[in-house]
Amino acid sequence: MFIGHYAAALAAKAYEPKVPLWTYVGACQLLDIGWSGLVMGGVEKLRIDPSLLGSNLDLYYMPFTHGLPAAVAWSVGAAVLARLFKLPGRAAVVIGLAVFSHWLLDLLVHRPDLELVPHGQKVGLGLWNFPLPEMALELGLVGMAGAAWVATRKGGGRSAWPAIVFMGVLTAVQMLASYLNQSSGGVADPVAFGVQALVVYLLLTAIARVVDRNPSHRGEAVA
Repeated sequence: MFIGHYAAALAAKAYEPKVPLWTYVGACQLLDIGWSGLVMGGVEKLRIDPSLLGSNLDLYYMPFTHGLPAAVAWSVGAAVLARLFKLPGRAAVVIGLAVFSHWLLDLLVHRPDLELVPHGQKVGLGLWNFPLPEMALELGLVGMAGAAWVATRKGGGRSAWPAIVFMGVLTAVQMLASYLNQSSGGVADPVAFGVQALVVYLLLTAIARVVDRNPSHRGEAVA
């Protein structure tokens, strides 16, 4: 799961538009942002295995970001942090749910590498092994959530272009990532992969801030 995670950000923006899009975008990928840093530090582990179908990532050790207890802790922590920054309770809850959506969506596509309890059973439904259905799922989720945000904006008398631009960026990044994965087998060094992933996550967060920045928002917070 890659751009499919951003469907949670788009859906959250449609439901609670007063929170800037970049906040939701960072929230929905918070587990992977943390994972990238821990991979770079050698704390969590991955291998690149070109023989694997679909994604070539063998994510054999990531209990601090993608274990179920860790995902709950990150989600609660994000909600608490939102309240400390004076966001309303409803917005804080939505942010926390956006963080936890990451684990739920990973459950659909990952091979069994998500710990239910520390050093316990690992789960994952393995949709990664079927690249075309998995891609269709990701694009479909983004399309539906993006349509909901478009409807919210139009209901407030605002242009749909920020939603359309961001969905276009997500689609282009997904296609580029798929092409590079198929043509080169991916980045072989785990640390380099962590750096590359972190740059992409932060860049998409920055793009979200740009497309959603509009001082004339009615009913929405200024990003």
